[in-house]
Amino acid sequence: MPRMGLLLALDQGTTSTRAIAFDASLRPRAMAQIPLPQHFPEPGWVEHDAEQIASHSLAVLREALARAGATPAEVAGIGITNQRETTVLWERATGRPIAPAIVWQDRRTAPACEALREAGHGALIAARTGLLPDPYFSATKLAWLLDRVEGARAAAERGALCFGTIESFLLFRLTEGRAHATDATNAARTMLLDIHRGAWDEELLALFRIPRALLPEVRDCAAPFGETSLLGGRIPILGMAGDQQAATLGQACFAPGMMKATYGTGCFALLVTGEAAVPSRHRLLTTIAWQLGGRRSYALEGAIFNAGTVVQWLRDQLGIIRDAAECDALAARANPAERLHFVPAFTGLGAPWWDAAARGAILGLTRGSGRAEILRAALESVGLQTADLLQAMRRDWPAMGEAVLRVDGGMSRSDWTMQFLADILGAPVDRPVVQETTALGAAYLAGLQAGLLPPPGEAAGFWALDRRFTPAMPRAEAEARHAAWQGAVRRVLEGG
Repeated sequence: MPRMGLLLALDQGTTSTRAIAFDASLRPRAMAQIPLPQHFPEPGWVEHDAEQIASHSLAVLREALARAGATPAEVAGIGITNQRETTVLWERATGRPIAPAIVWQDRRTAPACEALREAGHGALIAARTGLLPDPYFSATKLAWLLDRVEGARAAAERGALCFGTIESFLLFRLTEGRAHATDATNAARTMLLDIHRGAWDEELLALFRIPRALLPEVRDCAAPFGETSLLGGRIPILGMAGDQQAATLGQACFAPGMMKATYGTGCFALLVTGEAAVPSRHRLLTTIAWQLGGRRSYALEGAIFNAGTVVQWLRDQLGIIRDAAECDALAARANPAERLHFVPAFTGLGAPWWDAAARGAILGLTRGSGRAEILRAALESVGLQTADLLQAMRRDWPAMGEAVLRVDGGMSRSDWTMQFLADILGAPVDRPVVQETTALGAAYLAGLQAGLLPPPGEAAGFWALDRRFTPAMPRAEAEARHAAWQGAVRRVLEGG
C-alpha cells in the first residue's frame, strides 16, 4: 500500500513527552502528551529516567496515531525532536541505560569546565564547535559518566556502550538497536563536533577522553534514519533535529536575518546567519541551524536557562499563583512605582554571562512589594534576558538589520509578557497560529524527506500569524530599564 500523507512528530522535552500527528499541509490532527518528572539527587544535579523517556515516547506515538484514526500504513514518516545536550549512556546489546540521563540543566561538571578554561582550551573548543566550555553541553557529562559509573570506561573502550543525546537514544530504541545515529544539529551541541566539517573532532575526543566507538553516525536533519515496527506496522523515521533548531524550521525562519525565541523551561533565541558560521565576540554560541543535502546553515544562539521555570517556582514554591493563567491579570495590577528586578539564576546564568555559580535574587524590595510586583518582575526578567541576547547578536552580526522576533512556547501565550518583550526590545514580536513549532519543525523534516513538502525557502506558506505585538514603551525608558537590569545582574555575579 502506498504511503499516505500523515506525519508523526515525536517531541521529547524537558518536562513532557508528546506526539503530534500532522497532515501533509502541516495542520495538527491529534496529540498525546505525558508529563516527565525531573530528579534532583544533589544540589545542581538534574536527572531523567531514560527508560521512562523511552516508554513514554512509544506510548504517546501510539496514542496520537489512534486519536488521528490512522494506521501505520497511512504515516509517511516520523520526525523526532528533543531536549538537547541531555546525555544518555546505554548498553549496545540491550539498549538499557546504565545510569540516569544527565539533563542539560545539570551543573555537576562546572569544576571540569573551569579546569578546561584555566588550561587554555576555551579557544580550541570555540573555534571547532562554536560553543564555550560549560556544563550545559554533553562532553563533560559523558566524561563524568565514564569516570563515575563502575566499569563504564572499560565497556566503552571495547565497544559495548553507546552514547547519545535523547534523539539518538530514542532512534536506537525505536529501531530495536538497528540504528545508532544522530543529526548535525544535535551533534553540534555535544562540544565534540567540528561544526565547519560536520564531523566528530579527534582532538576534542582526545581532550575529553571519549572513545570514538561510543559515538553515533552524524546525518542530515532530513534523512533515512531507519524504521520502527513498534506501532503495529513499519514506519520510516525520516527527520531529526534538536528542539530549538526544529522550532526555527517550524517558525519558517529560513532566510538569514530571521530570528525566533522559544519560551519553555528556558528561553532559546536563534538568529539565522545562513551559510556563514559567524563567530561570536559577545559570548553567544555559533551553531548549526540545519543540515540538508550535506549543506549546513548556521545560526547565532543565545541560551537562557530559566524562563518558564520562573512561573513554576512562583506557583510551586511560593504559592504566589495557582495557575499560569493568572499571570497577566496579576502583573497588570502591580504598582508601577515599585521597580523590582528578579534575576532567575536558579541553575546559573547562560548567555551572555555564562556563570554556572550564579544564583537567583530579587533586588529592590520595599515594604510596598507584594505578590503582583514580584510576579511582574519575574515576567519582565524573561524579556530583559532576551534583550541581553538581542544586544549581543546585533554586536556580533550588524548585518542582521531590523529584527522581528517570532515567538513560541508556553510563555508566549501570555499577552502581557509578549507586550513587555516587544517594548523592551523595541522590535515587533510575532506569535504564530500553531504554537507547537518544535513538533511542527520535526514533522516538516519528515515530510521533506518523504517528498511531501518543498525545501526551505519554498515552504514558508505553512506559517500563519496569530498576533503581532508592537513596541509602545518610549525607547529611552526601555534602554534605561535594560541598563538597570544589567546592573542587577552584575550584582548577582559579584555576589556569587
